[in-house]
Amino acid sequence: MHLDTTQLMALAAALGWASGLRLYAVVFLTGLAGWLGWVQLPAGLQVLQSPVLLAVSGALVLVEFLADKIPWVDSAWDTVHTAIRIPAGAALAYGVFGGDEATWGAVAALLGGSLAATAHAAKAATRAAVNTSPEPFSNIGLSLLGDAFVPSMLWLSVHQSLWFFALLAVGVVVMVAAIVLLSRFLRGLVGRVRAAAAGASGTAVP
Repeated sequence: MHLDTTQLMALAAALGWASGLRLYAVVFLTGLAGWLGWVQLPAGLQVLQSPVLLAVSGALVLVEFLADKIPWVDSAWDTVHTAIRIPAGAALAYGVFGGDEATWGAVAALLGGSLAATAHAAKAATRAAVNTSPEPFSNIGLSLLGDAFVPSMLWLSVHQSLWFFALLAVGVVVMVAAIVLLSRFLRGLVGRVRAAAAGASGTAVP
């Protein structure tokens, strides 16, 4: 399947956005689609079809799948990947155009990096807030939702680009709102914990 300009722009946005949620799944699924001949990947992304990279990214998909289901381990995983997902999202988006169009590649990199940062921040804030709940089911449910949402959006970017852009716009608005609201919640929670600790320390002193 050969991609037109609209599909390429949608793919660049999808790769950047999805990298903020499931980087290794993005690398694996994109490479697998190219290796199987489902999609003719742009020259800048054809390295993802390498059997070695497919094997490594596939193994990391499994590791991330498991880590993302364990409360607090998921937050630690997100913290470590703050320095990985955002530049990787920008690099993948750049790869859509970088092999042929340097200007479009730069635009795609900025778009991909911004979307990756937004998605990563929203995911990290949401999971940190959910981890304050003692029950594990909401954590696992959100993780499974992400597992399903990422390949769905990648598929839409190629096969239904206009629908993808519409859903992406809604998703970005929701994510920005979540970042703002949950950041306030987490700051308030930290403040209450510190106040309680200070109070307990003060009562313990004669």
